[in-house]
Amino acid sequence: MINKTAKAFLLVELISGFLLTLKYMFKKPVTINYPYEKGALSPRFRGEHALRRYPNGEERCIACKLCEAICPAQAITIEAEARVDGSRRTTRYDIDMTKCIYCGFCQEACPVDAIVETPNFEFATETHEELLYNKEKLLSNGERWESVISTSLMADAEYR
Repeated sequence: MINKTAKAFLLVELISGFLLTLKYMFKKPVTINYPYEKGALSPRFRGEHALRRYPNGEERCIACKLCEAICPAQAITIEAEARVDGSRRTTRYDIDMTKCIYCGFCQEACPVDAIVETPNFEFATETHEELLYNKEKLLSNGERWESVISTSLMADAEYR
């Protein structure tokens, strides 16, 4: 009881709070000026989706529909048809990004690394329709991010 009264009378908690404030007042701030400075991303970060192409320009997706089957949010819709040479390719590849939970299962399930998640996290839009990605949008994302995607996939292969 006496110890508690002494602490209250001598304002020990208040003085320790002031000392803690003084300790951090002269340290370098840890905040960043976001639009102009970007923080480091984890190598395993999963952001905006993209469909990749082979170096000859042909799309990688073989329409196996494994990504559609494994997606827990059922955000992926694929329609496919056979081509003249007997191979299958997608005619429709849609992802509803508002349903997507960015789990990365689609990327892990793909046997040819066709669908990947890029490090892009800045894809905010004003309408819901802009977050309904079709095949053309996904392929253009792949072309835009191919250099970053290929280096991260090579680093991931070395890690395994």
